[in-house]
Amino acid sequence: MSLKYYEEKYANLNLNRSRGRSSPHKVAMLHAVHDLIASKALTENKIVLNNQLLVAFTKRFNEVETDGDRNNPHLPYFHLRSEGFWHHHLLPGRASYWDTLSTASSNNVITKNVRFVSLDDELFELLQDESVRRFLEAVLYTNIELTADLKRQALAPKNGGWDWLECEACVEDYFSMLHTELKGKSYNKTQHRDLLGKRLNNRSAGEIEFTHQNISAILIELDFPYISGYKPLYNFQSQLKEVVLAHLARNGFNVIEDGVLDVDQSPVYLSNLANAYDDEAPQRSPKISRPEREFLGRIQDFSKTDANNRNLGKAGETFVLEYEKFRLEQLGRSDLAKEVEWSSDKRGDGLGFDIRSFKLEESTLKVSELFIEVKTTNRGKYQPFYVSENELEYSRKFAENFALYRVYEMRTKARYFRLNGAIDNHVNLEPITYRGSF
Repeated sequence: MSLKYYEEKYANLNLNRSRGRSSPHKVAMLHAVHDLIASKALTENKIVLNNQLLVAFTKRFNEVETDGDRNNPHLPYFHLRSEGFWHHHLLPGRASYWDTLSTASSNNVITKNVRFVSLDDELFELLQDESVRRFLEAVLYTNIELTADLKRQALAPKNGGWDWLECEACVEDYFSMLHTELKGKSYNKTQHRDLLGKRLNNRSAGEIEFTHQNISAILIELDFPYISGYKPLYNFQSQLKEVVLAHLARNGFNVIEDGVLDVDQSPVYLSNLANAYDDEAPQRSPKISRPEREFLGRIQDFSKTDANNRNLGKAGETFVLEYEKFRLEQLGRSDLAKEVEWSSDKRGDGLGFDIRSFKLEESTLKVSELFIEVKTTNRGKYQPFYVSENELEYSRKFAENFALYRVYEMRTKARYFRLNGAIDNHVNLEPITYRGSF
């Protein structure tokens, strides 16, 4: 569900109109939740009927109450369940009793039966953005009386950048292209950009291109696949990242990759060895920041999937093995090509490298060993990868004779770039897993 969906939900709340007018309780409760999110008092998608919420509700209720309205927060806390985005999480053993209730008579009824309420994940993510909160609050207050121009004005960020609806349209278009690419199908970027431009506020082709590159950078931060044709740019608005997170909360993201090649398909690199080397290795990117909101915990770790895909790893190592033999033969050293060793296959994992090859000094043609660690992905060249402590220490100890070969787009292009020496001289390293011992 998009922002437009929640606009409709907020604009058409099922309010109590038994006295000939709309009760303000649900409006006050939703405003209170917004306030707690804005103040960072509510950082998890768990809304508890506690003193903090009661104080926030009372403040908002006092702003909208009229004669005859009573400060009864238990009523909206109970009845907001009819809106479809407000979900009660019950205490153990209370479900049967709760199902018999048509209303809650007091706060005590709530606290004896309900652990907490959660919003739709995508709604909770949307509410992290200030402009979206302002917009939805305006919808609550005016009860769908906002004009299209006023909606756009409410959504406009303070710095004059892209508004939420523009970002949302761009993100949806990006993911449409990404899913098409991951399925191995072709698409026309220019056609996508032209159609997208009609939904935006007179944005140039360059602006759209930069925003797509920003989305690539955000997805790399989140360790998701990205469109390889959009080189990541990290100077993105925080709002754009919130839109991406909301999209992921709403749609999820699953890519199934059992192997690297279709049945009976010849490896693409067999006819591509001469053009396999990419001499433009990525530069170290800015320090990335991981989102803290817990719903992202259910999202797949795509770099870990690469690392655990043994078929993919072996295909990448086979590619590098063939390439190294080809490279040495091109240098006129067929004798060395015959001695290239697939060490991890012959001697097992844990060596700190996968392939033993050779390098020649340009001036003296002196031969020395080259220890190669191979990291392979079916995705783009900027995709993160996993490094073990053993591999890192080996690269430091034997830096002059060590290289990491990053193989990317293995299924379609099979290219690689090279990082010489200690791995941490080239990439940011994050501690992801730990060993527990006694």
